[in-house]
Amino acid sequence: MAAGVPVGASMGSIMGTRIVNELGKETTVNDTAAIPSPTIALVTDRNLAGGIDALVAAVADAVDGGVNLVQMREKDLPDAEQLELARRLREAIAGRALLFVNDSMSVAEASGADGVHLGEKSRTVASVRSASNGRLLIGRSVHDVAGAREAATQGADLLIVGAVYESPSHPGQAPEGTGLIAEVSLVCDVPMLGIGGITPANAARVLEAGASGVAVISAVLDSDEPGDAAEGLSEAVLGAWQTLGRV
Repeated sequence: MAAGVPVGASMGSIMGTRIVNELGKETTVNDTAAIPSPTIALVTDRNLAGGIDALVAAVADAVDGGVNLVQMREKDLPDAEQLELARRLREAIAGRALLFVNDSMSVAEASGADGVHLGEKSRTVASVRSASNGRLLIGRSVHDVAGAREAATQGADLLIVGAVYESPSHPGQAPEGTGLIAEVSLVCDVPMLGIGGITPANAARVLEAGASGVAVISAVLDSDEPGDAAEGLSEAVLGAWQTLGRV
């Protein structure tokens, strides 16, 4: 498993590099960020949160509650609006968590995000690694062992595996269960998060199967108190991490 930074560790001291991104703008990107261990990731859904302003507030509260990686997944927004939102999220996170942007390397770089997260049918990890000159962490969604092995071979920094359990964000998709997590952990030495229907009640089973953390949407954003929901999830993950002796 790749080394990460402990939950609660400050990320405000991460150094940055000034670059000219694909949008032709100069910005600062983090070049020494690491995937935290364990990882408590929040994937955004502005519609579930109640709009963009509510989403930004919920993300800030969730980070207060222990979320240490935020994946901005608002692919239906135009690039300019994605960029504006990414910058607002980065400001709300204030160096306390990593920020990944779904699919768009240009938005990730222009906003100063830490990484880009690629869907299974997006461009390859290798092509993004080459285009970004290693400036961005790269995550990849995978749904089988073959996809996980390919992503790891191409240099992915993070895998998100699922759906583990039934999930309202993936209606009609049959859950894979924790068995897929266990299978992937046998062939990939890359930080891996389970996603799909994960709650404080079942998060421990995901880590027991070999994951280095969890990623959630509704478990936090569908709560009236996203900060409290994130805190409950964080406590469950940290408790399991310590029980497993992975401190």
